[in-house]
Amino acid sequence: MAARNTSVTEFILAGLTDQPGLRLPLFFLFLGFYLATVLGNMGLIMLIALNSHLHTPMYFFLFNLAIIDLSCSTTITPKTLMSFFFKENMIVHAGCMTQLFFFCFFVISESFLISAMAYDRCVAICNPLVYPVTMSPQVCSLLLFGVYFMGFFGATVHTGNIMSLTFCSDNLINHFMCDFLPIVEISCNSTDTNDLVIFIVVATVICIPTVIIFISYALILSSILHIRSTEGRSKAFRTCSSHMVVVSLFFGSGVFAYLKPPSILSLDQEKVSSLFYTIVVPMLNPLIYGLRNKDVKIALTRTLNRKILS
Repeated sequence: MAARNTSVTEFILAGLTDQPGLRLPLFFLFLGFYLATVLGNMGLIMLIALNSHLHTPMYFFLFNLAIIDLSCSTTITPKTLMSFFFKENMIVHAGCMTQLFFFCFFVISESFLISAMAYDRCVAICNPLVYPVTMSPQVCSLLLFGVYFMGFFGATVHTGNIMSLTFCSDNLINHFMCDFLPIVEISCNSTDTNDLVIFIVVATVICIPTVIIFISYALILSSILHIRSTEGRSKAFRTCSSHMVVVSLFFGSGVFAYLKPPSILSLDQEKVSSLFYTIVVPMLNPLIYGLRNKDVKIALTRTLNRKILS
């Protein structure tokens, strides 16, 4: 398909910097980010799997969030690390489209998974008596299916949209990964239709989960304000605080990267924003949920004690 649509068989990824003196420090910085991401998310996955008291809807979604974060970072970071050692970091057309597909799949899936987690917290706080029924294993599985279906659908649309473009002599992608906006920039044919498709998909991916999250937290806030005891309000806020931090980091950087006009946000600024939610946020999520979550701390202590005693 690539051979029919384009004369370009490979692209060059510009990477994060063209200054040789910064390459080695940045390599070790991002290597540290990636190792922290792998250890943090793998640790969270193992904790949830090994501790039966964490086998609840909330941690079912958190388990999948850790898998998505680990996978998304693995899709992007190893190739980014290579860019610090090669003057021209090459990637074949098929490899670029593959990276684009999985990047879109994991980011879109995470967007909808975060909204499913907001709905879960809403049911837990607003209707605690019917929570076990409302968030049954069947419902959770159905929600997760919807999350991954939207990820697959969005990734397929984005990748198909980009593969329809024609590329001529310019094959330098001004980014550290194969993202759709910088790829569209180097196309040698009209991209008005492609730009419209990108805007619609991105707006849908951001707006639908955002609306679900806002409605969920509006209902949560209303319920919390009706709680008479200060301790009860504090506990309810603690239940949601970690998720609210994740929402702010993920959607804030996503909106900044994709929904601002090019006149306001340059591609170099978009690179920094993309760096944040593809590499930094997956590293921070286990820390946010681990350091701010009493159940996770208890599970970690029990697991470590079992290992020591055995």
